[in-house]
Amino acid sequence: MIDNANLNPQEYSKPEKVSLVYLFGNFLKIGSTAFGGFMALVSVIENIIVERRKLLNHEDMLDGISLASVLPGPVAANVVAYVGYRLRGGLGALAATTAVLLPSFLLVVGLTIVYLQAGDIPAVNRILAGFIPAVVAIIISAAYRMSKKAVKGWREVAIAGVSAILLQTIGGIYITFIVIGGSGIIGWLLYRRRVAKELAKQDIAEKGPLALKPIIIPLIILAVFLSFSFLPLPVGQDSLAKLFTTFSGMSLMLFGGGYVIIPMIQEIVVNNFGWLNQQEFASAISMGQITPGPILISAAFIGYKVQGIWGAIVSTVGIFFPPALLMVTMSHLLEHIKGSVIIQAALKGIRPAVIGMIVIAGFIVAKDAPMDLLQEQIVSLGIFVVSLAAIWKFNIEVVFIIPVAGVIGLLLY
Repeated sequence: MIDNANLNPQEYSKPEKVSLVYLFGNFLKIGSTAFGGFMALVSVIENIIVERRKLLNHEDMLDGISLASVLPGPVAANVVAYVGYRLRGGLGALAATTAVLLPSFLLVVGLTIVYLQAGDIPAVNRILAGFIPAVVAIIISAAYRMSKKAVKGWREVAIAGVSAILLQTIGGIYITFIVIGGSGIIGWLLYRRRVAKELAKQDIAEKGPLALKPIIIPLIILAVFLSFSFLPLPVGQDSLAKLFTTFSGMSLMLFGGGYVIIPMIQEIVVNNFGWLNQQEFASAISMGQITPGPILISAAFIGYKVQGIWGAIVSTVGIFFPPALLMVTMSHLLEHIKGSVIIQAALKGIRPAVIGMIVIAGFIVAKDAPMDLLQEQIVSLGIFVVSLAAIWKFNIEVVFIIPVAGVIGLLLY
């Protein structure tokens, strides 16, 4: 394997090429175990792709998280598309995104069938409770590993600390944009001269004129998807075409994570189209939360209720793949300007801010751990410590840690 830690920035954009089968298999494994929200999934990717396989480096992951945070769509799925694209181009992005969503999609469809027939969802609270401390350990360990590259002095510590405080005390979509944009400006002010010297020393310069075709065609396609939300189309209200146009249009207006768009989805699918009633919608969101994938996999529930298995497939494709296409398009642009002093200096400011965001994500997840009773406190702390030791001391893959934590939760909570 290539040790990316010793590569210079000119080599970062040329990761080791892997097969599509290898890529699909690894992301299928990640998608089966990454419980706990988008940062948990990103942390599992970081553990497998960066730390263990060394296919990308920590800076690459931070760049992908930064880009995904300011683009529309589910952040976790966008990061997956970015990693797949970096490793195997467009087909890699498609393979990785499909693989990571497949386990959650199948689980949601299965639970939907049970729900629509029996009117209830099997109780899995204790297993899910066991996942939470393990997920926190994974997130904290990922933040620590990334910080070794991105946080090297008091300036980076300050940026990370301020971003964490803002997200913890204020939060919300606008603060996320302010943190990313503000840290980018601060990075430019603080590091532009240093970056210019580093790039000159390494003989790295901006590339020539950008080829427009790879960018314009996807952007036109995305504009068409977005127009679906505003233009009346001659399709039936319960048709597959309507499901696709509805979800693909909404997906490109999703900024700030899946929870932000839930009120919009509710207004459209419950109040406007009447595809679900309020109780069914709440159940759909619950299913999205108990699966290892992004919460917006709930679209599969809605699609299945309207048009069966094909409705589930079409809705899932509509909500996830237009933002992934935009992410790949912007990744192409990001790579093209790797030699830009402005971009590289801005990224030096954004990367520690992302570290702060990751740490806060760990604390937010930790709040859901069972802590009411003394026994619950002991079990939660024990799972956290053992999971952290398994990652740091014994280098055990996180895809094995999370299922074991679920079994412990089932037995001891």
